[in-house]
Amino acid sequence: NITYRASDGIFCAIDFEFAEIIGQPIETMGDTFATRQSAAQHVRWSGTTHPGKFRPNNEDQFLALLLDKQGIRYLGKSGEASLEKSDFIFAVSDGMGGERSGEFASRIAIEKITMQLPKQFSLGEDRFSAYSDDILIELFKSIHDDMLKLGRYDENCRNMGATLTLAWFRRGRVYFGHIGDTRLYHLPVAGGMQQITEDHTHVGWLRRQGKLNEREGRMHPRKNVLAQALGAGHRYLVPQVGVLDYDPGDRFVLCSDGVVDGQWDRGIEDIALGSVTTGPAGSPAERLVLRAVEESGRDNATAVIVEAI
Repeated sequence: NITYRASDGIFCAIDFEFAEIIGQPIETMGDTFATRQSAAQHVRWSGTTHPGKFRPNNEDQFLALLLDKQGIRYLGKSGEASLEKSDFIFAVSDGMGGERSGEFASRIAIEKITMQLPKQFSLGEDRFSAYSDDILIELFKSIHDDMLKLGRYDENCRNMGATLTLAWFRRGRVYFGHIGDTRLYHLPVAGGMQQITEDHTHVGWLRRQGKLNEREGRMHPRKNVLAQALGAGHRYLVPQVGVLDYDPGDRFVLCSDGVVDGQWDRGIEDIALGSVTTGPAGSPAERLVLRAVEESGRDNATAVIVEAI
């Protein structure tokens, strides 16, 4: 027998030989999707973008967004807020295309997040955990389809595309989605830094195969050739999605390839582990982006740094 409980949208398949066992309240039937409660109570963030030294326009965009029962709120370039009744979404997108379509592409990606994801806030943690991959994959495919449609109907948007990396912070967990060569790094409080996302480039594939080191990858002539992106004529899309647990003191960096071009991983780690407060030298994200522009500056550079506290 199959039953449906409308109060929380759960289907139950019941074998009546075990009906007495299965008939007990669902709250007592285990914790398949048990909520992980982190001791972190707040997030502190900073974000910024810079056109670089040589580009006439900025095709990068970043997003800092708060979600709660009242709706959404766009956040400033830096701040701190409670996780108790709110979720936070941070994202970085790097657009591409002729004329100014790259700016348009990254704006589409960011705006689609604000239109599509907030309605999932009301899902309980168990259901969100169960469907988070599907939610994020659907978002990426929706953006991809929109860009391809625009390319078919508007000559100026034919080669329009974008990369996108986003991180959705809930209590104790961060859910991420990614396509392209923007990046998400995790810096656990215990030490070290790990690149969570995979660069969807030929050079990224070579590095994952152990055929190139960081220095060789930075010098490779095809380092910026994307194997996957939103739009840009790509036929197939396989976004990377996943979830990470985090603890108080953990930090995360989202950045565009302009930051990576100007900073080695060690440099990104050193700046991200510095003071998280805004001082005379600027916010953590500003320090990282300005350092990258000083060292390279060939591309737009964007970063968001988040700390769980």
